[in-house]
Amino acid sequence: MMSKRFQPTRRQFLAGTCAAFAAPYLVPSTALGDEGRPAASERIVMGGIGIGNQGRGDLGVFLGRGDVQYVAVCDVRKGARNGAKGRVDGRYGNSDCQAYTDFRELLARDDIDAVHIATPDHWHAIQVVEACRNGKDIYLQKPESLTLAEGPKMVAAARRYARIVSGGSQRVLQDYRGVVDRCWGGEIGTVKEINVNVGPLSQLCYLPAEPVPDDMAWDLWLGPAPWAPYNKARCDGNFGTRGGSWRSYVDYSGGGMTDWGAHHFGGATFAVDVRDLQPVEVVYHTEGNRHWLTFRYPNGVLIHHNKPNTGNLHVEGTPGEKVPPKTIPSYAGQGGIYGDFIHCCKTRERPFRDIDHAINTMVVPLLGIVAYRLERSLKWDPAKQEFPDDAEANRFLDYARREPWVL
Repeated sequence: MMSKRFQPTRRQFLAGTCAAFAAPYLVPSTALGDEGRPAASERIVMGGIGIGNQGRGDLGVFLGRGDVQYVAVCDVRKGARNGAKGRVDGRYGNSDCQAYTDFRELLARDDIDAVHIATPDHWHAIQVVEACRNGKDIYLQKPESLTLAEGPKMVAAARRYARIVSGGSQRVLQDYRGVVDRCWGGEIGTVKEINVNVGPLSQLCYLPAEPVPDDMAWDLWLGPAPWAPYNKARCDGNFGTRGGSWRSYVDYSGGGMTDWGAHHFGGATFAVDVRDLQPVEVVYHTEGNRHWLTFRYPNGVLIHHNKPNTGNLHVEGTPGEKVPPKTIPSYAGQGGIYGDFIHCCKTRERPFRDIDHAINTMVVPLLGIVAYRLERSLKWDPAKQEFPDDAEANRFLDYARREPWVL
């Protein structure tokens, strides 16, 4: 039954009826899906949250797809917002794209099916949970989570609201396919261990205050992170992890350990087929002035971090042993990991980089950060999502978010 709020008056009804008879009923050819483009009813209506750097690239990919209708952009920087809106409007030859400063306004729209998110890491969990609550499917750039406590909440939201949530590391399958083929093909026998070389960890930020630019919503950029004075280098979106970008600082990122680690550990966990598992132990090694880690999985597989004299994604197996090859999971649809996401939005299948696989990957570098900070080995309980009987380590599970932002 139509609510009273939306019931037309008799005059409105008659006016609409008369107008319908007075003019021919015209349907634009684009709505019917001419020139090989799907009809409007078969397109995924999308918006983007965080349109700088990687988000700009994601926008370009989705905007170029005929089965996507891109309608909204959001960024706390006016220049990025307007630039993205202009790009979308130019693609469709109109001025219909809406630009928002606050992501909540975009998520509140009931005509949007899916969003892609490429904000700084400290925003990911809150925005994913809110997007799920608002009925949106999500393509989420890596690193998917900033803390160990965030991951389970993101997975729970995806399942509770029946949302498609895909992590954004295309390198897991594409760049590391050679290693994956060797492991899954059985040519190295039973896989025993693999090494990942990546770093550094993020650091504290002591940058001085600078005037906030007129086109920057600084308080909204900070969001749940601790309050800090504006400095261009604090929030710069360049891809550096050794200072001068948000990826360098602990309040917003895990540094190279999680940034490139999402790629490398993602490739490693896929290659040795532990995507559905989490480590149960982290062993902290010291050799002279060098420190490195070993993550032990419940099935006995080992993943090393920065093992001395060992190459990135170097894998060890049992030479001479014959192991039957396994079918390698791959993308659905057309167009790589982006096409996989869009296909799954339509079919409701789990995407290749489903959020639980992405979070299981992120647990590895996040556990590693705690071990490096404490300079000791750790036990991890995947079922309880805690360090058993280790109050000191459990302090690193999460951080206090600035009001009003809660998770």
